[in-house]
Amino acid sequence: MSSMEVEPQQVNGFGGSKNSPTNGHHVQFDTTVKVVTMPATSTQPSSRPKHKARRRARVPANLDIGEDETSSVSSTTKPPSPSKLKKMADKERRSRSGRRGQPKKGGGGGKGTWGNITDEMYAEPVTHDTHDPNYDSVDEDDATYLVSPSSSQMSALDFEKTAIEIFKEYFDHGDTQEVASSLEELSIKNIKHEVVRIVVTLALEEKAANREKVSVLLSDLYGQVINGREVAKGFDIILSQLNDLILDTPDAASVIGNFIARCVADDCLPPAFVSNHTDVTNEQIIVALKRAQLLLSIKHSIARLDNVWGVGGGQRPVMFLISKMNLLLKEYLSSGDCEEATRCLRDLEVPHFHHELVHEALVLVMEDATDHTAKMIASLLQHMGQTGVISTDQFNSGIMRVFSDMTDIVLDIPNAYHTLSKFVERGAAAGFVSRQIAEEIPSRGRKRYVSEGDGGAIKSPED
Repeated sequence: MSSMEVEPQQVNGFGGSKNSPTNGHHVQFDTTVKVVTMPATSTQPSSRPKHKARRRARVPANLDIGEDETSSVSSTTKPPSPSKLKKMADKERRSRSGRRGQPKKGGGGGKGTWGNITDEMYAEPVTHDTHDPNYDSVDEDDATYLVSPSSSQMSALDFEKTAIEIFKEYFDHGDTQEVASSLEELSIKNIKHEVVRIVVTLALEEKAANREKVSVLLSDLYGQVINGREVAKGFDIILSQLNDLILDTPDAASVIGNFIARCVADDCLPPAFVSNHTDVTNEQIIVALKRAQLLLSIKHSIARLDNVWGVGGGQRPVMFLISKMNLLLKEYLSSGDCEEATRCLRDLEVPHFHHELVHEALVLVMEDATDHTAKMIASLLQHMGQTGVISTDQFNSGIMRVFSDMTDIVLDIPNAYHTLSKFVERGAAAGFVSRQIAEEIPSRGRKRYVSEGDGGAIKSPED
């Protein structure tokens, strides 16, 4: 298909003809529009020409046009005055926060708006303190909050009051992690050695089971709350105060020696801690260090030091406990010290097995069969009953065991019934034998013979 050309036309920049005047100036533009026909894509030829879109011609930048023409070519608007801008801003109803506040159900606006008047009364407070009981991690977002500035260091006196309460509670529950978390919450960066000093000093007046708990606590706190240098500094302070500690605990030197040896076995103290104190002149410190050195020098010391405080009463064999109680009674008959015998019984830590001591004491009275022994044993049992070491139930259980074993005891001790009867009367007068138990005391039956008119038959004691 042949192309066709359209005759060029000259128009001015304002849509007029080439001869139209414009304030004495003639502006001429050549705008040639060519019409090009494209080949048809379909199978049927199309005779309709396709024209290019006409574009508005731009005024050349180097064309000299007066002010009137310029104002007519491009109109400019005058900017509003500042007072008018302020009035427009005051009438603006949109949120100045830049957020789009969609109205909530019931009114009050949406996010970024003030809301209803009484919304703050029903809003649930959100806390960002993780130690607050009302803290909820669901309410937290990705923002980081500074709860409170770091507190100042605690004084040694304030820490001692707090630590004593923590350690006394530990003797009841035995949870080392609870103690560690409690100590980590305190500001004791510069006085951590006081942890060792306070807990070991408290353990001097405790029983063996609590001393074992203290050794376990020091082992668990090592590396988490305290380090080796702080443990060594704590024991140095304890050794320097040993002369005062002996006034309340006579065996404090040997007990502290046990603690030092146990800490060395648990890798809380270096072995050189004992050997480094060569220039010591205090006798009590020398006793404590020699005790620790002796425990560390025995064969298999590391394994044996796990039981340096002994085994708990409930885990000891019954025969071991019986032998200890027999030895306790024999030592008491030699010394006559009720307080020492009571302390030894408490150290066994078997309050449920005190009836065995009552049983062995009554058997010892029947075996000896002297008034001196019966008087001393009665004095000991009376003292233990008055101090509450042996309960009434344990007294009754031990005496009833003797009553049930009399048929076997009398085979070895013929005069056992008579001795037991006198001792029970003495115990009832002293107060450790109840009247009900005294009335149940058995008596030995007497054989009846032919002369008594039984027809020649010998009757058994039960008859």
